Amino acid sequence: MPAIDNAAQQTRRRRIVVAMTGATGAILGIKALIALPNVKALADHVHNINDMAAPISSGSFKTDGMIIVPCSMKTLAAIHSGLCDDLISRTADVMLKERRKLVLVARETPLSDIHLRNMLEASRTGAIIFPPVPAYYIRPASVDDLVDQSVGRMLDLFDLDTGDFERWEGWQTEK
Repeated sequence: MPAIDNAAQQTRRRRIVVAMTGATGAILGIKALIALPNVKALADHVHNINDMAAPISSGSFKTDGMIIVPCSMKTLAAIHSGLCDDLISRTADVMLKERRKLVLVARETPLSDIHLRNMLEASRTGAIIFPPVPAYYIRPASVDDLVDQSVGRMLDLFDLDTGDFERWEGWQTEK
């Protein structure tokens, strides 16, 4: 059995599938694409949402995971039920069956019992539910500060540090 080169594994380019459903919070998806390393190199993996034959909908297509940002309640329901009627829900289904990371950035308020049940069941099957909750402790100067913090936290789940947001270090006293 060949030895594993840990340095090569740590520096390899990550493949993260980014999907966007719903309009509210689309800036989070756009900023996630901007923040991901090697975005230009990933451009050749952009697929038509209606093309169910796209490679990303196959378990043999190697990825580190998928972020759906924002994730509409319709998409969440399709993922929870296993309804693979479009490329996004089919790819999410592949992430779950292959035990790859699936982050669902659910953008809805208020939440109904149906939304909450769908989130719970998706979480039980391995998805990470990530509501983009504003981090007021960073004392944001703009909405961009809040967006960058949420995107940074999302990418942290894939061990990708954007370095573009303030991390919690306890309450700091002002001098």
